[in-house]
Amino acid sequence: MKIALIAKDKPGALDIRKANRTDHLAYIEATGVVAQAGPLLDGAGEMCGSLVILEVADMAAGEAWAANDPYAKAGLFDSVELIAWKQVIG
Repeated sequence: MKIALIAKDKPGALDIRKANRTDHLAYIEATGVVAQAGPLLDGAGEMCGSLVILEVADMAAGEAWAANDPYAKAGLFDSVELIAWKQVIG
């Protein structure tokens, strides 16, 4: 199943994001379940959240992936939402 993970950073947390970005990207590579991903941007073009499309067996696997993301472990996010997603285009 595909899951859209939408996470919004805590206010003023750009330094946390930058400090953990290498580990986050390595986690994406190592787990092999990310179909697409990229940062959300604020009005100034700075990173302020994440959009990740996961391809996993079920919602529990998506939740486990999200909980083990180095960004989550570092306390970066103010909110995280996981939504089942049906790809139609692309």
